[in-house]
Parts: sequence; C-alpha cells; structure tokens
Amino acid sequence: MSIVALGLWAAGLVLIGLAIWRARPAQARLGELDRLAENASRYDSWRGGRKTAVGADGPSGADLMRDMLRRQVRLWVAVGAAGVFMLVAGFVLR
Repeated sequence: MSIVALGLWAAGLVLIGLAIWRARPAQARLGELDRLAENASRYDSWRGGRKTAVGADGPSGADLMRDMLRRQVRLWVAVGAAGVFMLVAGFVLR
C-alpha cells in the first residue's frame, strides 16, 4: 500500500463528506422553494390569477434564489464526484 493511495483515499473521503455536508441544506431549501412556488401557482389558479405587473418584467427573488441554490448543488455534486474519482484512483494505484 503506497502513501499516494492512502492520500487519495483520505482526500476523496474528505471531499465526499464535504460535498454531502454542503449540498444537503441547499437541496432541502431548493425543494422547499419549489413546493412554495407550486402552492402559489395553485392559489393563483384558484383565484383566477394575479393581475399585477410584479414579475411580468423579470424574475422574482425566489427565482434568483432557486438559480443560486441549483448552482450550489451542482458545484457540490461535482466536488463529490471528484472525491469518488480520487477514491477510485487510490484503489487503482494501490
């Protein structure tokens, strides 16, 4: 067993743990925002739709937050994938 393999395993496990720790809250908040948007659209359809100019000319704050959370989740999934790659590379180099 080489030092390089041990280092890759340790780094891979750290990256996977970090990715899980950071992606879970963002994914949970994203799901909550999606449920709130779905609820608001059901309410609008029940009330006949809102006839205001708000949101007609651009994205809402919730839309911007949703995009930011999606970027965060994608970033941490990529970090986790790099961790998995490092784990596999450690086994290959062993």
